[in-house]
Amino acid sequence: MEPTWIVLAQLGVVVLVLAATHVPLGTYMARVYSSARHLRVERAGYRLMRVDPDADQRWSTYLLSLLGFSLASVLLLYALARLQSWLPLDVGMPGMNPATAWNTAVSFVTNTNWQSYSGEQAAGHLLQMAGLAVQNFVSAAVGMAVAIALVRGLARSSAHGRVGNFWSDLVRGSVRILLPLAFVAAIALIAGGVIQNLHAFSDVSTVAGGTQHLLGGPVASQEAIKELGTNGGGFFNANSAHPLENPTPWTNTLEIVLLLVVPFALPRTFGVMVGDRRQGWAVLAVMGSLWALAVALTTWAEVAGPGLAPAAAGAAMEGKELRFGPAASALFAASTTGTSTGAVNSMHESLTAPGGGMTIFTMMLGEVAPGGVGSGLYGLLVLAIIAVFVAGLMVGRTPELLGKKIGRQEITLVSLYILVMPALVLIGTALAVALPVGRDGISQAGPHGLSEVLYALTSASNNNGSAFAGLGASSTFYDVLLGVAMLVTRFVPIALVLGLAGRFASQRTVPASAGTLPTHRPLFVGLVVAVTVVVVGLTFVPVLSLGPVVESLS
Repeated sequence: MEPTWIVLAQLGVVVLVLAATHVPLGTYMARVYSSARHLRVERAGYRLMRVDPDADQRWSTYLLSLLGFSLASVLLLYALARLQSWLPLDVGMPGMNPATAWNTAVSFVTNTNWQSYSGEQAAGHLLQMAGLAVQNFVSAAVGMAVAIALVRGLARSSAHGRVGNFWSDLVRGSVRILLPLAFVAAIALIAGGVIQNLHAFSDVSTVAGGTQHLLGGPVASQEAIKELGTNGGGFFNANSAHPLENPTPWTNTLEIVLLLVVPFALPRTFGVMVGDRRQGWAVLAVMGSLWALAVALTTWAEVAGPGLAPAAAGAAMEGKELRFGPAASALFAASTTGTSTGAVNSMHESLTAPGGGMTIFTMMLGEVAPGGVGSGLYGLLVLAIIAVFVAGLMVGRTPELLGKKIGRQEITLVSLYILVMPALVLIGTALAVALPVGRDGISQAGPHGLSEVLYALTSASNNNGSAFAGLGASSTFYDVLLGVAMLVTRFVPIALVLGLAGRFASQRTVPASAGTLPTHRPLFVGLVVAVTVVVVGLTFVPVLSLGPVVESLS
């Protein structure tokens, strides 16, 4: 088992880097989305798309632009997957079958990156670069755009439902934020040993005297944006447990930082754009508290949990890389399920029962700890609205957030947002375990088998993408079911958030009074944390009791 000082050191490095980048990166992103200037390369893109980047769109127009772009992305990616055997750089890969191509296209466009195929056995280099990597950038930029639209709605007064320009937000998020960060991260990963080439399969001699058939490819560039954009799709089936994707402990630490850095910087962006940086610190405190709790409990479960004998067996090491150890695997697992990333450096099927249950629970929080790029911020702001509403009920006052009143229409939109994901998770899980075609994919009977299905539906319905590897999810049934879950739980919540942004933008900002609940103090932070956990607990405790909890007790 790793010495305690190594465990604390790797966690300390992650926290220090996040602390050092929070203010400059968050402030920079606020300037990017508030600037009136367009770069020359951006103007060329607008001319190519034939859009006006200076048009201030109503929320409904913003939504239609987003949906149109996403639909076109699904169709293009589907075509690339189906036709890749006739395209250059296919490295001998056949075209995907219709169900797998559908699932893959929906998965990467929705920022889920669920893979029902093995990366090195199904995706050629052109599909990886022109299809999957491109969607890693733009799907992350879409999430950021929605978050910024909601922030604008809170910051503006009597703006008649206008929340910005989708095309401008999409291009700026991709060109000015994600692309430069991904470029630097890819160089660092190459320096750490991650491969970056256009080679096909080659035979490599092993230390045991045998031969191994390995695929080369543009891995470092894919790995950088996969983590940075909280995407998660692996170039190889082993994902970030593969030595060509994640060779050393320090590249592992870098990848953890990459998947956390933008979500943890966005609260600063929020505080700057609404003109009250204390609000950003409060959001950061909620995200940080939930993430720290998830890391602590997952690490305990994997290193010193019930039924383990760390001194004899080196903790729970089955399914984990010796290069990283159980604590680094637990840190990665808690971070990837808390950020809607879905990348893994160990097999979550091999986590202990409480450790696996904790990763499921972290996703069930709505992935706000700290959540996906953009989606974490707008998800947490929705939970903050619920907290304000609950507090208003307790003191008998009309609830307000940043001077915007939370009325019947606002709380209706928020309530629908909260219900969408649990409905898809529970209904989808019920269908999978009730139908023979769904049960055929379960590898283990009993509570662990239920956990396999529950994890898959939770991952798809939260746009995460990680999996309990024991579930045979490559069937047509799971391709279609999970594809529907990914589509609905990506775009229905986005539509509700943009509708909420439009409602706020149309309101006149009301000055704070003596009866206004301060939303920047520790009391409110604690209230939001409690609301987040209670909402999840009341919704999912029954099904968790039948899966991870029963398995832990047995």
